[in-house]
Amino acid sequence: MKITIIGSGHVGLVTGACFAETGHQVLCVDNDTEKLEFLRKGKIPFYEPGLERLVRKHLKTGRLSFTSSVREGVAKSGVLFIAVGTPSRPNGEADLSYVESVSREIARAMRSYRLIVEKSTVPVETGEWVQRTIHHSLRRKIPFDVASNPEFLREGQAVQDFMHPDRVVIGVESKKAERLLLEVYRPLKAPVVVTDIKSAEIIKHASNSFLSMKISFINAIATLSEKVGADVVKIAEGVGLDRRIGKNFLNAGVGFGGSCFSKDLSAFINIATKAGVDFQLLKEVQRVNKRQREQVV
Repeated sequence: MKITIIGSGHVGLVTGACFAETGHQVLCVDNDTEKLEFLRKGKIPFYEPGLERLVRKHLKTGRLSFTSSVREGVAKSGVLFIAVGTPSRPNGEADLSYVESVSREIARAMRSYRLIVEKSTVPVETGEWVQRTIHHSLRRKIPFDVASNPEFLREGQAVQDFMHPDRVVIGVESKKAERLLLEVYRPLKAPVVVTDIKSAEIIKHASNSFLSMKISFINAIATLSEKVGADVVKIAEGVGLDRRIGKNFLNAGVGFGGSCFSKDLSAFINIATKAGVDFQLLKEVQRVNKRQREQVV
């Protein structure tokens, strides 16, 4: 299948290279010409184990190529993944300006049916918003579908996570979109959760927020352990051996940081607030995480 990935950052490049590895013909789009020259030489601008090998391999097989033209990407592929950045605004809300810009470019370039897939981490109801944006930007009446396909890639293990996923989540509103995405992911032979777009959008934020909660929980236990003279490492081991809980993300320390958890947690709290839900549990997760840095110092 011919696939276009718009955005060649961490998520977009891993997705493109791994789709090429599963046999698809992939065109990656990026507006950074300097980065594109780098990628066309088989070099990647960040460290991710196994990724450079895949990029070089499929530049040679011809299953992976790069362009700066969204128009070319739309013309050459029936399935288009949007994998651009959604950074946090000062109030914690996700900045969707890049998603909006790309959606308008896709609409202006469309000449026949396309499936547009959200791969970027976006707030619930973004699918509807993308659909309206494309509809209003179309120059003539052209059928299309919008879908959600959140990513669950860990930095440092992204290739492994993509090729051997716990699950693939696809949010769709039509049988055609479902069929196309199932065909895209068929080579991975992974469990697939098929749902509506809004549920798929929430699954991503809910997953990261839950993992953030586990980290803040064990750090709160670490604070208590210090007060009473207990060993939090042994406590985590004893708790983590419960199969209902699991040992992952029960390592006490400085708390979570990085490019995903803090951003997604703030965005999810903001989403809940807009919906009229005061998500006190997640606010406490956030508070414990901030306090933990001072605690370690």
